[in-house]
Amino acid sequence: MRATMNRSYCSGVALLLALVGMTARAADRPLLWAADESGGAPYVFQDPNNAEQIVGFEVDLRDALQRELGRRIEFKHYDFKSLIPGLERGDFDFAMNGLEVLPEYEKEVLFSRPYYVYKLQLAVRKGERRFTTLAELKSLRMPVGTLSGSAAERSLMRAGVEPPALHSYDDQTGMYIDLSNGRVDAVYIDLPVHAYYLKRVPGLELVGRAGEKGYYAIAFRKSDTALADQFNAALGRLIDHDELRPIYQKWDVWNDDQRELSHPVDLPSSADAAQGESAGYYLGYLLKGAWVTIQLSVLGMLLAVALGMPIALMRLYGPAPVRWLAVVYVEFFRGIPVLLLLFFLYFVLGSALHVDAFTTAVVGFGLNYAAYEAEIYRAAIGAVPLGQWEAAASLGMSRALTFRRVILPQALRIILPPMTSDFVALFKDTSVVSVIAVAELTKRYQTAAQSSLKYVELGLMTAALYLIMSVPLGILSRWLEKRWGKGVS
Repeated sequence: MRATMNRSYCSGVALLLALVGMTARAADRPLLWAADESGGAPYVFQDPNNAEQIVGFEVDLRDALQRELGRRIEFKHYDFKSLIPGLERGDFDFAMNGLEVLPEYEKEVLFSRPYYVYKLQLAVRKGERRFTTLAELKSLRMPVGTLSGSAAERSLMRAGVEPPALHSYDDQTGMYIDLSNGRVDAVYIDLPVHAYYLKRVPGLELVGRAGEKGYYAIAFRKSDTALADQFNAALGRLIDHDELRPIYQKWDVWNDDQRELSHPVDLPSSADAAQGESAGYYLGYLLKGAWVTIQLSVLGMLLAVALGMPIALMRLYGPAPVRWLAVVYVEFFRGIPVLLLLFFLYFVLGSALHVDAFTTAVVGFGLNYAAYEAEIYRAAIGAVPLGQWEAAASLGMSRALTFRRVILPQALRIILPPMTSDFVALFKDTSVVSVIAVAELTKRYQTAAQSSLKYVELGLMTAALYLIMSVPLGILSRWLEKRWGKGVS
């Protein structure tokens, strides 16, 4: 019995030591901080002089927090729009990326005490005097840019500014470029963003008075109260010792509003969150995006067909230089991502030619999909037996007439199934145009889901709309195959 007690005692001691060791290792583990450094100046962004480094006032704040906590904090790239879901999923320990303290967010996460007080304001091109307030901007129906998922976007939507007047960008640089080029007439965003970009993009200025006030805070999981308390204490020491001022002055974001941080701040609570719009409202909002998706897809596909057939004919029947030119076109546009093509067309060519985002998207999809369509048409035309050409020639038909009356109708039966698949793929590819601020279906889903946090419900609505748009295409394709004769099974 004594041996049994000794074994139990030893086992208990070993278990206790293991638990202590695990706790120590957990305390030594670096904390994971998530933020989106792509176009995130002056918060967190890639160092222009060293692509391997990140800089920004939140990077300097991270360094100060490391010293106060006595614990290493490692950076983890995470898309801004996914910070809240990613935090809840446990992909990182906390999020700090200019996250506004909003009632709908407070339902899902635990916020620290604020580390910055921001205000929203309009920026315009120098000399703009047609408006100075949001109300005047709305009444004139002038396009305004803002950051997708931001408090400024919510403020604009509450004021009744919606697409197409509302241009929501995934990065901050794009909206200032568009303001400078005249694609939008104002940018409405937080003052720290204006402080950085107005010094780097010439010809812009602030207009009117600063509007809504809000706070940036660090977001934690609801269960991580101990970690949040440690950060609150560290932030308190930094504020008490006036260590935030030099950080903010370094990045030109210090102002008198920051003095409020040293006093207790009344943050909005989850009880202040709006009850949310009805399902009917969200369905109507998404349907407007679906209509933009349909227009992009149809116009883009029409352009692709119009370009694809001549390119296919150039490859099949053109002289050697023309054939090589067609090959270069096909390989080039099949080889580059459509996202990169849209960036180039919009921010390089489009800026010089003052082409709007919707037209840029149609041209981009048309150029990209024309390469795929050309190969489909070439293969289908090549699959028609040579005997058809010979039989038509024996009847005295010219090559052009033979192609139009004999070859093309047979090739169409082969072309139809893969062309329909491409059309369906184009419906889904339209989601990438959000990078140039076109509010199609996916973009509207992201905007609505971020403001309401109804990711599942709105996701199901969006998926249903995509199915409603794409499934009939398959049915139409099969009907045409039966009507036009034996197709390809």
